[in-house]
Amino acid sequence: MRIAEILIQDFDPEIASTRRTLERIPENDPQWKPHEKSMAIGRLALHVATLPDFCTRMLTSDEFNMEVEKFPDLKFQSTAHLLSELDRAAAETKSHLAAASDEHLQKPWKLLFGDRVIVDGPRMVLYRTMFLNHIVHHRAQLGVYLRLLNIPVPGLYGPSADEPFV
Repeated sequence: MRIAEILIQDFDPEIASTRRTLERIPENDPQWKPHEKSMAIGRLALHVATLPDFCTRMLTSDEFNMEVEKFPDLKFQSTAHLLSELDRAAAETKSHLAAASDEHLQKPWKLLFGDRVIVDGPRMVLYRTMFLNHIVHHRAQLGVYLRLLNIPVPGLYGPSADEPFV
């Protein structure tokens, strides 16, 4: 089995779980945040929805210098827009991932800020640490936000307090 095929086995269910979480993001107050140091719910949700774009960058370039290149601003528009962005970004990432050879996924990729190396490692490792773990981490934050807003939290790896098995 190719490395990409193994990575896609994780990709598909995590994107599906991400979609289930994003479907619940309320539109009435996208600036709400649980703490002054926290990211606003709308911004965090859009970050989660577009994280596959970061993975696509990892799969299609040798490096990304955050001092030189910027990602688009994260301005919440609507829940429908979140889902559309996730669907778009995930489809593009999955296409690049499916086409990636084992050799390509073992080649190094760098994340830089100017001359400072933030991370440098094989794409297949960074796929997990910088993309997959990253999206799961922020999706879990959104789960806490939903709980604090009294919005039912989806069961993602089994039942939740709001979605028990019947």
